[in-house]
Amino acid sequence: MKTYGDELGVVTVTYSPGEVLDRFLDTLAKATTRPVHVILADNGSTDGAPEKAAAERSEVRFVPTGGNLGYGGAANRGVAELPDEVGWVVVVNPDIEWGAGSLDTLVEAASRWPRGGVFGPLIRETTGEVYPSARLLPSLGKGFGHAALGKVWPGNPWTRQYRQETNAVTERAAGWLSGSCLVIRREAFDSVDGFDSTYFMYFEDVDLGDRMGRAGWLNVYVPSAEVVHLGGHATARASDRMLKAHHDSAYKYLADRHFGPWWAPLRLAIRAGLALRLKLELRTGRAAPATHH
Repeated sequence: MKTYGDELGVVTVTYSPGEVLDRFLDTLAKATTRPVHVILADNGSTDGAPEKAAAERSEVRFVPTGGNLGYGGAANRGVAELPDEVGWVVVVNPDIEWGAGSLDTLVEAASRWPRGGVFGPLIRETTGEVYPSARLLPSLGKGFGHAALGKVWPGNPWTRQYRQETNAVTERAAGWLSGSCLVIRREAFDSVDGFDSTYFMYFEDVDLGDRMGRAGWLNVYVPSAEVVHLGGHATARASDRMLKAHHDSAYKYLADRHFGPWWAPLRLAIRAGLALRLKLELRTGRAAPATHH
């Protein structure tokens, strides 16, 4: 297995990020005392913001992906551009504002978790509300309960258990961590071949968390590190295409884990249920998650 150094590489997927990119890069400078390699894996921006950032900042590289590869595919492309000195890969949305010292705090947590493969911070909304970013892996029972009742009965037991909202805010292992901000051992990233690029958008972080666990790594929630998500998780309006992508990815995640002829009736039921849910959400004009979930 290839050996890496101890430097940090930050990969953010850009798609016309606008002015939030400057805030992301400005606060990144306060998040760590280590040298940082920044890759802007660009999926076809038209606003010029990524090119401008790379031209003005020596640590930033603009890497066009050649199209719109989706989130996971572009992240993988960005990681491939990092030198071997980089042993820690940070995959993060460009609309994140870093808390002071937050990146160093996440890396330092690795000394307490030698089998930790992925580390995630506490994520706040701009309102100050804590986003439930460390969750259980979706199961059929909790998944169906959350999908069916999460909007009409937010406090239902399936949603509360899945989102882990009642858990104490403490450092702990989780089933998966929000892809909005992840610090990943490069050795662990390599061991699972990175993100599954067949997910265009949504659930690539859930899938990564599951595959990390199966490979013997832990997904570790580190709430002593804080970031703010500037885009919001529930307020941004989403296109019909994003809503459909969310439901397609949910189906793919469950279907991939229940393959073969014996599971065919279940896959049909899952597809029908998600199709009905999508139809209802399109009718009501509900926004899709602004980040991954």
